[in-house]
Amino acid sequence: MFSKILVANRGEIAVRVIRTCKRMGIATVAVYSEADQNALHVQMADEAYCIGPARPDLSYLNIPNILSVAHASNCEAIHPGYGFLSENPSFAEIVEKCGFVFIGPEYRAIERMGQKSVARDLMIRSGVPVMPGSQGSVEDEHEALEIARQIGFPVLVKATSGGGGKGMRLVEREEDFNNLFRMAQGEAEASFADKRVYIEKYMRNPRHIEVQIIGDRHGKVVALGERECSIQRRHQKLIEESPSPAVSPDLRRELPARQRWQVFLHGNEYPPAG
Repeated sequence: MFSKILVANRGEIAVRVIRTCKRMGIATVAVYSEADQNALHVQMADEAYCIGPARPDLSYLNIPNILSVAHASNCEAIHPGYGFLSENPSFAEIVEKCGFVFIGPEYRAIERMGQKSVARDLMIRSGVPVMPGSQGSVEDEHEALEIARQIGFPVLVKATSGGGGKGMRLVEREEDFNNLFRMAQGEAEASFADKRVYIEKYMRNPRHIEVQIIGDRHGKVVALGERECSIQRRHQKLIEESPSPAVSPDLRRELPARQRWQVFLHGNEYPPAG
């Protein structure tokens, strides 16, 4: 059990973490920007430190300042919440190397799930069914077009480091492929500083069903049930419903596939990051 945790976030998520820590008897340290000095999470924490001006890149994304506070306040662990640095593998790795516990996935897991083409390959190796697509990322448009022909149109060109529907282009016809491929690369580079993309078969009118899982460092994995995320705008979810009305009892039992997640979360073998 930790005695003191730094919460590297703000707002609702920081409040939830701090409230839980209080129930568990764990002291908390809040960080805040100059704009958030009177925020609720600052008032609730046992200690609070300003880490920079209002701009997130100068405060909540400022790794040296956050680590300095963790050292100065004698914290044992850092909880990133969600957003901000929670999916930054470099941050997770630095936290561990500085002698703190990162409350979240191992940095190698974050790194590979952040690269969708690598995550796709890992799922294939773990026995999880995936849509037909390219093996890893593709940079040459002529090679990409040949892959798209083999898969069959329509296809999606998707950013390897993508998220939020950015760096994604639907290609209905072969004659539009090269132009849309370059557009996807350009948006991916502008949004994620990484122009790598991969190709995947496009499915019309699919159901978007997610299963959230949680695992510890001792091999225990729990599936928290599925959620229906099919109502979207520009490839981003608008509504989440749980349980999904489209999932049958038999499919609900199959979805978690616990043994497959065990391989992903705790396997010692990882595919190369590139």
